Amino acid sequence: MVGAVAPPILFHFDFISPYAYLAWTQIHALAAKFGREVEPVPTLLAALLGHSGTLGPGEIPAKRIYTFKDVLRTAKVLGVPLAPPPSHPFNPLVALRVCGLPMEAGERTRLVDALFHATWGGGGGVETAAKVAAVATALGLDGNTLVELASQPEAKERLKRVTDEAIAADVFGVPTMRVDGELFWGFDSFGHLERALRGEDPLRSVDFSAFHGIRPSASRK
Repeated sequence: MVGAVAPPILFHFDFISPYAYLAWTQIHALAAKFGREVEPVPTLLAALLGHSGTLGPGEIPAKRIYTFKDVLRTAKVLGVPLAPPPSHPFNPLVALRVCGLPMEAGERTRLVDALFHATWGGGGGVETAAKVAAVATALGLDGNTLVELASQPEAKERLKRVTDEAIAADVFGVPTMRVDGELFWGFDSFGHLERALRGEDPLRSVDFSAFHGIRPSASRK
């Protein structure tokens, strides 16, 4: 349809993920190249991991150290500030629930940006309600009211519902970018994401049904 607006890129994130932070710093420029908006979708990583029965990188000692080294290398290449949060893993619920509250799209984007910076960009962290409120207040928002609203049953149910919807859409980790029905997981998928946005997804020329139908012949105890 002539003049139709392309749907936004759905950006599933959790502040606990440094890769989600790196992806957030780059996704807007990539989306703009193709006339797309970015819709941030707060998604609880712990629930995704619990659903699939897997551990997060921060829960596996060797992978935890490797991950921090990898994101430091990547941040240096990108010229993005990166500093460790006060603790990790930490509880991101208040920050995620605040970002899920009804608000203007640009306001939500600024809030997500500020909370990511507070977590991984050298800020004071977001693991407490007071810290989340302080970040929001610094943006000119009513941080105390936002945190209070985030503690209400409606906000808790909203995050659960959105996370359940992500699971139903086969989202299993963060960051995950959903574009035109396809999932692109992790910051390292940006190359494939850009090809898909250009209309050059290699999967278009592949019969994926043979892969989709593979059945296991062995299982790990």
